[in-house]
Amino acid sequence: MDVSYLEPVFAASGPYATVCADVTHTTENADTELDLRVRAISERLTEQGAPDDVVESVRSRLLEGNQGGRAGTLRGRAIVVSADGTVVLDSALVDAPLREVAEWSPQPNLLPVLRQLPGRVPHIAVVIDRVGADITFMGAHGEVQEEETVDGDSFQIRKVQVGGWAHHRYQHNAENKWIHNADDVAASIGSMARRLSPRFVLVAGDVRARQILTDRASDVWSDLIVTMDEGGRAAGADREPVERRMAELVAEYEARECAGVLEQVQAAAAHGLSVSGTDRVVEALRKGQVETLVIADDPGEDTLLVGGSPLELGVNQQDMDALGVHGEVVPADRALLAAAVASSAVVVVVPASALGDDTPVAAVLRYSDASTASAS
Repeated sequence: MDVSYLEPVFAASGPYATVCADVTHTTENADTELDLRVRAISERLTEQGAPDDVVESVRSRLLEGNQGGRAGTLRGRAIVVSADGTVVLDSALVDAPLREVAEWSPQPNLLPVLRQLPGRVPHIAVVIDRVGADITFMGAHGEVQEEETVDGDSFQIRKVQVGGWAHHRYQHNAENKWIHNADDVAASIGSMARRLSPRFVLVAGDVRARQILTDRASDVWSDLIVTMDEGGRAAGADREPVERRMAELVAEYEARECAGVLEQVQAAAAHGLSVSGTDRVVEALRKGQVETLVIADDPGEDTLLVGGSPLELGVNQQDMDALGVHGEVVPADRALLAAAVASSAVVVVVPASALGDDTPVAAVLRYSDASTASAS
């Protein structure tokens, strides 16, 4: 996962309010329910000492659903607000969080956020009929980055039983228009795919329109196509099946990424290009060696010492003495994530069981040197 989008978080001044909240807004009593949830979150932040302007920033963002804003389309939301009340992160979550977070702390509590963010798997969703299509690109931050509607010629778009000499002409005209409209849709998808490099293209909607479209896909995206039978463009059509299938595909890609990076850690160890364990990973981060940080989703209660910059970190005071800096005690996961962002490392969050009970973190390295201890 590219975590460069977290740079504004660490560039801001702490302390921080970190919130993962249920903002579901689909029932008759949604306004009241959301208001009560937000009030409880605001009270928790206030009790922890968060200033009024920070609490108000959180409250106003979460209540957007009650004003018909963006939150009304979400089920879960992650927000980080810096000490001056600036919102430095606002992102949709995969779903309503299993455990809400409302924390005012010296460092942002980002691991619960990363666990619940939509997969960073860019993809295109297409809902097509015989007239055109709605095309959506979901970007690397799990949110809509581009949307396009393609509408072609709808005159005599249906095949009809008119009888007589005109029958075949009407049939032929309808088929030609379906093809022409599909060509327009295919061109739009191809342009989007060339520019944005999706990992998959999900195509839903009318069966015949899907068949024509996939037959006309260019080499840029033909190997990326996944089709589904549900979903339609008609007014009032339920888009939930399409969203559900997108989430399933993203989860599949994430699972493959997780398995792949664990295999990479093992394979790279043979060449001295991976390390495991907190001590070794901390040393590699200090030297800017880490290409991919692999961190358990439940890192426990471990702490690290951090100096004046994220890469001035150590596991004990001896490390800090060697650096010539004073160290502040910081939860290990927060220190490791800050160092990964500062060094432009990729971050992959995996189940704790995948790394083992005694190994909360591992790393694939950009390079090794004589002092690098390999993963075991």
